[in-house]
Amino acid sequence: MLDDFFVRALLAGIGLALVTGPAGCFVVWRRLAYFGETIAHSALLGVALAILFGFNLVLGIFVTASAVVLAMFFLERRDTLPTDTLLGLLAHGGLALGLVILSFFPTMQLDLHALLFGDILAVSRADLAVVWIGGAIALGVLWWIWRPLLAATVSADLATVAGLKPERAQLVFGILVAAAIAVAIKVVGVLLIVALLVIPAATVRRFATSPEKMAAGAAAAGVIAVAGGLFASAELDTPSGPSIVVAALALFAVTRIRRSRSPGNAR
Repeated sequence: MLDDFFVRALLAGIGLALVTGPAGCFVVWRRLAYFGETIAHSALLGVALAILFGFNLVLGIFVTASAVVLAMFFLERRDTLPTDTLLGLLAHGGLALGLVILSFFPTMQLDLHALLFGDILAVSRADLAVVWIGGAIALGVLWWIWRPLLAATVSADLATVAGLKPERAQLVFGILVAAAIAVAIKVVGVLLIVALLVIPAATVRRFATSPEKMAAGAAAAGVIAVAGGLFASAELDTPSGPSIVVAALALFAVTRIRRSRSPGNAR
C-alpha cells in the first residue's frame, strides 16, 4: 500500500510530465534549451522578490520569469547582440540580483536545496490542484498556438505570410514555459526542470513520425521517468527530484542503444 505523500508526489509528477513533454518538443525543435535555463535561473530572483513584497512564491517566480521572457522578446528585436549573449546576460544577471536581494534577509529560513533540486515528496493537495488545473490550462494554450508555433519552427517567414502571427505564438509559448517552470520548482527544482523539458522530447524524437506523435510520446516518456524515478528513490533512498531526471536519462540511453542496434541502423 502506497503512502499518501507518495501518491501525491506521483500524481504531481505525472501532471507535470504531461505538460513538459509536449512543451519540451518545441524546446528541442527550436533549440531553446539555454532559453529554458535562463528562465529557470530567473526563478531565484522571483523567490527574492516574492519574499521582498510578500507574494506567493509560485506567483513571484511566474511574474519574474514572464518578465525575463518579455525582456528577451523585445531585446532580440531591438539589440544587435547575439541571442546566446542576451540569454547569458539575463540568466546570470537575474541569478546574481536574486542572491543580492536575498542577502538583505539573513534571518530568512529558505531551503535552497529544495529550491534547487525540488521536494516532490512534500507536495500538498493544494499543490496538486495547482499542477493539474494549471497543466490543463497550459495544454489548452499549447493546443491553441500549436499550428502557428509549428509553422514558425519550420519557417517564420512562411508563417508570417500565411497570417499565422508566429511572433505572438512564440511570446505566448515563452510565457507558457515560464508558468511550467514556476509550478515545477517544488517538484524538481531550478536546476532540473530544463532536463524534464528536454530529455523526454529528445528520447522519442527519433521514433516519432509526426509532431503530434512526438508530443504524445514525450509526455509518455516523462510519465515513465517520473514513476521510475520515484519508485527507485523510495527503494534506494536517493533524492527524488534528481532520481526522476536520472530515470529520464536512463530511458534516453536505452532507446538510443536499441535504435543503434536495430537492423535499419547497422553500418
